[in-house]
Amino acid sequence: MSVDLTLIIAIGVLVACGTTLVLERSLTRILVGFVLLGNGVNLFFIVASGPPGAAPIVRDNGERMADPLPQAMALTAIVITLGVTAFGLALAYRTWQLEGHDDVQDDLEDALVIRRAERDDLSASFDEVDESLPEEEGADLPAVDDEVTDENAETADDEPHNDGAPDAGGTR
Repeated sequence: MSVDLTLIIAIGVLVACGTTLVLERSLTRILVGFVLLGNGVNLFFIVASGPPGAAPIVRDNGERMADPLPQAMALTAIVITLGVTAFGLALAYRTWQLEGHDDVQDDLEDALVIRRAERDDLSASFDEVDESLPEEEGADLPAVDDEVTDENAETADDEPHNDGAPDAGGTR
């Protein structure tokens, strides 16, 4: 069994170029990179299936039968690539309509986490454990207080309450 070196090089180039394009910020480039990755993986399935053989259903002669699993996996990969490409194309088109470009923006929460990490700040929801307490069963769990402290009462009055009624303000 000899493997064609040209196909191996083509697989490497397609996967390398696809990976590089998927790491870009433009949705169009990400889409092209995903298509290149899909084609590289399909070529890999075909190369990994081995030499061609007779059809797996027809058994009238003594030829070696082809393995149908890599062919089925390649067909499945084609369908998945087509679906994700269609979704990505719709996403890129909608982003282009709304923003005038198709660049992926940074997430605001990620930027906040990065700034906190650079300052080495603790999150507001982090409770420090008092190590002077004895170790008992369930001691690592925070205590639940039913009374509202003054600090929590000030913030609780400022927050809007939703009692399940529909929003009459018309905001989205």
